[in-house]
Amino acid sequence: MEEFDCLVVYVPTADADALRTAIASAGAGRLGNYAGCSFSVEGTGRFAPLDGAQPAIGTVGEQVQVPETRIEAIYPRGGRNAIVRALLAAHPYETPAFMTFPVDVSRPPEA
Repeated sequence: MEEFDCLVVYVPTADADALRTAIASAGAGRLGNYAGCSFSVEGTGRFAPLDGAQPAIGTVGEQVQVPETRIEAIYPRGGRNAIVRALLAAHPYETPAFMTFPVDVSRPPEA
């Protein structure tokens, strides 16, 4: 069976649909006969832009709180670079917070 990874990314809630579309178009969220699969949860992102930053939201040196959405989607491991490039192109932040890691989507053998 093909190996899969999981992408987790945090994005301002207002930009979540566009980001989901971008990563799905690059191949994230494909499993079996399904495409565009993802899971999302709402939360609050917190950060303080440092000197040299060009923040899309907030001001350098000040703590910011932003309504954000955590998006999770699995993808075939070989598609990582294309998916991360799509994420970076669609994400409004200068430095988006994201992670990828291996996942096991195998099923047990038939008895």
